[in-house]
This record gives sequence, structure tokens and C-alpha cells, in this order.
Amino acid sequence: MSTEYLALADKLRSTRIISDPWFEGEARFRLEPEILSPEDAHALAEAASAVVGAFGEIAMLAQDDESIIDAAAMSPHQLMMWHASQPLWHGIARADVFRTKDGRIQVCEVNSDTPSGEAEAVVLNEVLWQAPLINPNARLEHRFCRMLGQMTEHLVGKKIESIGIVYPTEMSEDLSMVALYQQWFQLRGWKVTLGSPYNLARDSSGRLTMFGVPCDAIVRHYKTDWWSEREAAWDDAEPIADAEPLDEPLAAILGAVLDGKVAVVNPFGSVFTQNKRTMALLWERRASLSVAARSAVEKYIPFTMRLEMCLDELRHNRAGWVLKNDYGCEGDHVIIGQATDRETWEASLQHALPRKWIAQRYFEADTRDDGLHVNYGVYVVGGEAAGFFSRVQSSATDAYAKTAATFVDGEISA
Repeated sequence: MSTEYLALADKLRSTRIISDPWFEGEARFRLEPEILSPEDAHALAEAASAVVGAFGEIAMLAQDDESIIDAAAMSPHQLMMWHASQPLWHGIARADVFRTKDGRIQVCEVNSDTPSGEAEAVVLNEVLWQAPLINPNARLEHRFCRMLGQMTEHLVGKKIESIGIVYPTEMSEDLSMVALYQQWFQLRGWKVTLGSPYNLARDSSGRLTMFGVPCDAIVRHYKTDWWSEREAAWDDAEPIADAEPLDEPLAAILGAVLDGKVAVVNPFGSVFTQNKRTMALLWERRASLSVAARSAVEKYIPFTMRLEMCLDELRHNRAGWVLKNDYGCEGDHVIIGQATDRETWEASLQHALPRKWIAQRYFEADTRDDGLHVNYGVYVVGGEAAGFFSRVQSSATDAYAKTAATFVDGEISA
């Protein structure tokens, strides 16, 4: 381990937000930042915002067209979440954006449910920033907290005094993000309570409480598919442990939402937009979208189909497609045809439960001279691009990707 990285690790840990600069003994961060031109930064941000806008339109259409929701093939509890929150789904999202070999911009997915990486993106940029470069993440805190305040005033009719953060307390992966949010909220004078779904209840007035503390707003960092019944993605897989839905916590928080007693960010309607089948539905229903949203789908989202619609094509053209599970994330349950032998590919098509998969057209990400490519994770808050979470890797983005600070060499145009 270089002395330069050890020095960076010490600076990161001194923030008391990032406590783990290593992953399985390897560095998690890059010393070298990604430096974007203003034109490139604007183009990436524009693509992310446009795609998130298209997701907003399909959610509005789904509110009035039950056939769209039927095609998403959600479970009973997932449908309950959707109907309790529809069409609300957005507060913060992260679009994973790539440059391709032929110069296009492609958004391979949008995490609209529980986007992560904020702590790494904000803190690493703060530690490595040097003038005259522009730090595009400098206002993420302001934009995120302003969005929370505005949503709470709109949905609950009051300013935030008390806020809860719901997250999987048994897992450590996103503790840095929880610590960052806690710091941001406390700086605004908000009372912050941390806990899991099992710590939620309602008081005699109907307000949602966490550990007995009434909350005006909840930041939900507990994935929608974890609140619902859980099902394996393969017909030959072992049943998932703890597959039962979280009935009591879900009843408490959805009841408070429906009664206008709490604002939840992200809203539970993201159970629909997080489902990757929604990307296929954007392509299927693009004629019903506005001109701008249809253009965003066709320009930025790789052609995507529900698995059951294209099995014959997949069997004949393995190299041209990527299989993705409906609620998989960070490379989980992603099968790239070009990187998979024919036997494994055929077995995947045979045993995948079609209602839980999509097929997306393969694109070749641009690679740098060192053989690595960059996943420009673009945060979108309230529909507007608000920062970058860049990860560098030689293969599909997963937990082994290294985070790089992202700066802009000049002011980003509006």
C-alpha cells in the first residue's frame, strides 16, 4: 500500500464519516480524480435528468393504466406499496451513466429506491478538491435537505422538526451514508432518530414513531423488495431465507403515509420505478410519452425487453444481450452474454423466472488507456442533476470497483 494512499485513508477516517478505506484488504478509492470538461459534465447530467424525467412520466401513466403495473409483475405487497404512494416515487436517484466506444451516452440503470454512495462521493471530493477545479458535489447537501423539507411541507403540512432514518441496522455497507445524513440533518436543528423497520409504530394521534419518537419525515434506506415477500429469481434455486414480508412495520408506515402524517423519501412508489422491467415498459410504451421523454428513452436507455418477450432472440444472439434481475443491484444477477459461455447462458434462460428478468441490449463502454472504464453515477435530486459518484473498473460495476473523486475543469453550463 503506497504512502500516498495511507495518507488519503487517514484524511478520510478523520472525517468520522468514512471509516473503511479498504475492501477485502484492497484500496476502495483512487488517488487520481476524474476531471470532466464542462461540456462532458453537462452532457452526463442532462442524460441522467432526462431519463429520470421519463421514469416520472411512466409512473404517471401507470397511475391510470393498470396494464402497465400488471406488466411489471410485482408481488402483492409490492403492489400495496405502489398503490399507497402512487405516483410518488422520487426524491433522490442515481443514474449509472457510461460513455460508449462510439461516443454515445448510455444510462444502463437508475437506482430510484435506495441510491447509495453519497458519503463516498461527497467526502472524497472534499478531501481531494483543489482550486481552480469545480466540485460538482458541493451543493448535494443543500439540494437534498431542501428537497426533504419541501416534500414534508407539501405532504404533511409542516416543517421538519424530527426525522428518522430507516436502514438495515444489521448491515454495515451504508453506515457512512447514514452518518453523513445524520450530520446534515443535525446541522439544521432536526432531531434525528436511527432505526430499522422493526422500530416503527404509530402513536395515539396516528403519527409514525421510531423508538417512540414521532417523526415528520423518514429517509428510507431499506429497499422496497426487502419490505415485501421475497422470491428467488430462478426456478431451481433454494427458497430465500426470511422471505416473509414485514407486515406490521409496513402497515404502520403506509398507514401514516395515507393519513398525511409522515413524508417518506424515497416514497414507496419507487417499488415500481426500481423494478428494471420498468425500463422495458419505457420502450414498450414510448409512444405514450412526451416527445422529450420518448427522445430520452431512445437516445440514452439501451433497448430493453421483458424476458418473456424475447427468448428466441436471446437464444440466437447471446453476445448482443445482457440479462438483469428485476431488483438486482450493483452487479447482482447481471449476466453479460459476451462474458458467458453458451452452456451457462442456455441454463440461465432455461431456469430464469421470466417475470423477474429483463434483457438489455449490450453496449461496449469506452475504456481508457489503462483498460478501465468509468461508471459516472449521476445523482438526481428533485428531477435535477446534483452530483457525481464515479467508479472505475475493468469489468461490470460491482463491490470491487474503486471510487474516484469527480471534478469539473470550469463552470458547468445551465
